[in-house]
Amino acid sequence: MSICNVAHLTHQFDEKILYQDAEFELFNGEHCGIVGPNGAGKSTLMKILTEQISPDQGDIRWQPGITIGALNQQAWTDQAEMTILEFLKTAYQTLWQWESQMNEAYLKAAEEVKNSEHWLKKAGRLQEQLNAAGFYEVEVIIEKTITGLGLDQIGLDKPLCQLSGGQRAKVILAQLLLKNPDVLLLDEPTNYLDHEHIVWLAEMLRQRTGAFLVITHDFDFLQQIAASILNVEWGHITKYYGSYDAFLRQKEHRQKEYRRQYEAQQEKIKKTEEYIRRNIAGVNTRIAQGRRKQLERLERLTPPDSPVPLHFDFPVASIGQGILLETSELSVGYERPLLPELDLKIQAGEKWVVTGFNGIGKTTLLKTLIGELPPLQGSVRRFETLRITYFSQTLSWPDPKQSALALFSDCYPRKTLQELRFLLAQCRISHELATRPLDTLSGGEQARVKLCLALQQESNLLILDEPTQHLDEWVKKALKEALQRYSGAILLVCHEADFYTGWVEHQLSLRSLVR
Repeated sequence: MSICNVAHLTHQFDEKILYQDAEFELFNGEHCGIVGPNGAGKSTLMKILTEQISPDQGDIRWQPGITIGALNQQAWTDQAEMTILEFLKTAYQTLWQWESQMNEAYLKAAEEVKNSEHWLKKAGRLQEQLNAAGFYEVEVIIEKTITGLGLDQIGLDKPLCQLSGGQRAKVILAQLLLKNPDVLLLDEPTNYLDHEHIVWLAEMLRQRTGAFLVITHDFDFLQQIAASILNVEWGHITKYYGSYDAFLRQKEHRQKEYRRQYEAQQEKIKKTEEYIRRNIAGVNTRIAQGRRKQLERLERLTPPDSPVPLHFDFPVASIGQGILLETSELSVGYERPLLPELDLKIQAGEKWVVTGFNGIGKTTLLKTLIGELPPLQGSVRRFETLRITYFSQTLSWPDPKQSALALFSDCYPRKTLQELRFLLAQCRISHELATRPLDTLSGGEQARVKLCLALQQESNLLILDEPTQHLDEWVKKALKEALQRYSGAILLVCHEADFYTGWVEHQLSLRSLVR
């Protein structure tokens, strides 16, 4: 049974058409993934489905009475002083109220003997409602969710206002899962999750009886959870049935068939035009004129879309030899140490990956190494030959209303506008994207602007904090290849083992340090 019907959906941002007369349905219990390149309109589609954005045209109809839950990173703002556990329990607020009313009814029954039958009936009805809603399993479900997403590692008595952005995102995801709406709309739910927590989330979603729509660039995760795929690309929304791997096969087959039809039509047009050219003034002029009219009425296929492979390189400063960066009895954190004392040496050309669960201190360590945070104790020695390029995982800007082009103009005032546009085009930031306010770009588009900034700096040590987050498969592939070619040293934080396996030589496991 269809629970959501989307018809004649058309929407554009500035001059870019995201969807043109698109239509699809979501069925009861359907597990659907949404894929497409950065900036194609995946997150915008989610906002249209939840009425945060009104489409230019189209009809979106949800089945009456359906409950919809979407990730909202501002869901905590009026509850900032709550602890993690208190916030999670708000998912069952109605059930706690029923329990309170039931207990009050039992007390009234004991106090008001004449009306005891009335109060006992009320208490009985509430008891039945609680039983039907699974109230007495709530504590177990909350505990499983806490463990599954690793919230116990943060500390359940910690107020929301003291959490990092990544920790807060995990708590909001946990609360949404506990609410268990009829339909889940999840935009990049695996961001900030460690591998074991992604495994738990995948299993939980697989077992879910309700429907969901999930946007993700983690295709291993998508392969595990999705039974259908919405592909958002080139102004179209196309639905495929089957797993993500099945979608790739179907899409490739469809593209090959379309290319065959396009090439056949082009060959027919070429032969017809040649016939018209040879015969328009001869004895067969009437036939030639007839074929010209047929050609004019022909509905021509548009050329197949063929993404140009992305290629870029990080410029290398003098590589040098020996040690570039060294720590001695380094302790990192804010008010208290997050990690045991660390002795680390990074030699020229070495490739390192830093691993550990979210909240363990990976980002804090990187910020301390580059000098953004002071050590709590110990030292960081940066040798004279060291030249660092740092890629932060946060999508924050000095002026979010500034455009990428204006930002680059401030950073590189001697370059012409044409040169600046060329630099941005390296990471597929088109002229239209380059002139939009940064905070109106998608997460993937903003990440590409940050990547483009990093590509302008010569370095012999790249320090990258979750660089694959928000990137689509094309940019991620180009980034991996660029890092493999880079002759300087690399210190990488990344939760995607497939991204760094095979070329990283050294692993710094922070989890092993805290055991």
